[in-house]
Amino acid sequence: MLEPLRRFIRQRRSVEISATPAESPHDEIQLAATALLLDLAYADGEFTPPEKAHIESALSRHFNLDVPGVHELIELADVERLKAIDHFQFTRMICEHLDTGQRVVLAEVMYGVILADGKVEDRESTLLRKLANLLDVAPGYLSEARRRASQQPTAP
Repeated sequence: MLEPLRRFIRQRRSVEISATPAESPHDEIQLAATALLLDLAYADGEFTPPEKAHIESALSRHFNLDVPGVHELIELADVERLKAIDHFQFTRMICEHLDTGQRVVLAEVMYGVILADGKVEDRESTLLRKLANLLDVAPGYLSEARRRASQQPTAP
């Protein structure tokens, strides 16, 4: 499970694969999903504490990570998202490995990010629809994800 992550990180950094220990215990799907969540959080120009709390809570819950693991994953994903030229590398990875139900759950978490600060900016909703399209989440499923996300209590 760690070998795909080693390859992903080293390919992105143009470093040869070696037998050294992995730089991170997080797999490439977690990295891709987190990068997308961070892009949504930054879409309106500010990464608010409620957005950060929502992302941290979701990563901990869905990936079964402790607090240091969540922070490490966010740090790695932020580096990768800043280097990315588009969202396709992340959405392709997710589409290849997650089924429709799992992608809908991700869409729900994404809606939670843009709803976390109490205001939905046009840039956020536009980006979320674009990502949902790239993730092959049908509009009906996306509407259901929004409904469920808006019914969830906000993160502490």
